[in-house]
Amino acid sequence: MSGGLRVWQDMEKERETLQAWKERVGQELDRVMAFWMDHSHDQEHGGFFTCLGRDGKVYDDLKYVWLQGRQVWMYCHLYRKFERFRRPELLDSAKAGGEFLLRSARVAPPGKKCAFVLTRDGRPVKVQRTIFSECFYTMAMNELWRVTGEAHYQIEAVEMMDQIVHWVREDPSGLGRPQLPGAPASDPMAVPMMLLNLVEQLGESDEELAGNYAELGDWCAQRILQHVQRDGQAVLENVSEDGEELPGCLGRHQNPGHALEAGWFLLRHAIRKGDPELRAHVVDKFLLLPFRSGWDPDHGGLFYFQDADGLCPTQLEWAMKLWWPHCEAMIAFLMGYSDSGDPALLQLFYQVAEYTFRQFRDPEYGEWFGYLNREGRVVLTIKGGPFKGCFHVPRCLAMCEEMLGALLSRLPPVRAPRAGSLPAAPAPRGTE
Repeated sequence: MSGGLRVWQDMEKERETLQAWKERVGQELDRVMAFWMDHSHDQEHGGFFTCLGRDGKVYDDLKYVWLQGRQVWMYCHLYRKFERFRRPELLDSAKAGGEFLLRSARVAPPGKKCAFVLTRDGRPVKVQRTIFSECFYTMAMNELWRVTGEAHYQIEAVEMMDQIVHWVREDPSGLGRPQLPGAPASDPMAVPMMLLNLVEQLGESDEELAGNYAELGDWCAQRILQHVQRDGQAVLENVSEDGEELPGCLGRHQNPGHALEAGWFLLRHAIRKGDPELRAHVVDKFLLLPFRSGWDPDHGGLFYFQDADGLCPTQLEWAMKLWWPHCEAMIAFLMGYSDSGDPALLQLFYQVAEYTFRQFRDPEYGEWFGYLNREGRVVLTIKGGPFKGCFHVPRCLAMCEEMLGALLSRLPPVRAPRAGSLPAAPAPRGTE
């Protein structure tokens, strides 16, 4: 067999595999969204039920602000990005969810602090002393503005963003969290991660806001990069405020899925800035490193938590396999391959995706199971709860469908090679 023919056959095999996965994730996205559209809408009060059993039956009508904001964002994002989701009922449900948040999310208007849990009709039940309800509120409002053009949503998003930045960089007292004398001043990776995601969200196709938040984005990236510790051999979930390792279990704590999610946040930031050195560093330290340490060699799947010294983690669920780290890994490796063209990253995407579809997918009722034991058996049959809603699974599937489509579009046209010809390999993103 000639070398040119072999290259052509390899490229045809790649095309077929990419196309098969594009169709697979697209069909699964449709099934997942049908589950949430059929079962989660509260027609009386607006917003969404997220405590859903395997078949979609509501088992609790409490509403979690994280998940309300995420579902509004998800509906609007799909409406904006995918022609087949540009349906009036999707937008109407997103607007009803957004109006529910506007009416009910903030505990004591005009104050900006949002609840964590609300009753079905919007009365506050619980508040977290963190920024994350407010972050997902901001994402929802910005995306609503993008699909409706209604300015009050964007005003809400920008004002809440300003408040979040104030809490993080200037004065956290408004969060209500006391700094106790024995507690170490720590920097959890989740905070700069979420802020970097908001910088990307609000700055998309908005040069003025992108410019306003450019310094903040760089600050977030540097804070995340400080979590690479031990001479580059570990990504730690918590470090000191000056970027040093903390003592004890807190300092040794690792979350492989969170590191991978931070990886694609950073990779997107590095691509936008045109920084090839940062792109390579992110792939090495936030994609490959946590995957190598976090992938279970015996049963497959990503451990939920790990201890950097190899000690037994104290969290009871440390060895479980949860849905969202695998979603983040799929996004991270496919994004890494799309940017670099490194085939090893594509093979890791296939490895994670095959495990994820095999273990988490529910072919009978739709949506994915969220919680497996170490061996990969379903532990909780619920499809939604206080922390799992319409977000990680459809976001993963939507992003992967888009990236797979882009990869296919970059492959050269299908034609058998002539004698002596050699088809060109697809160019990494940004070099076309």
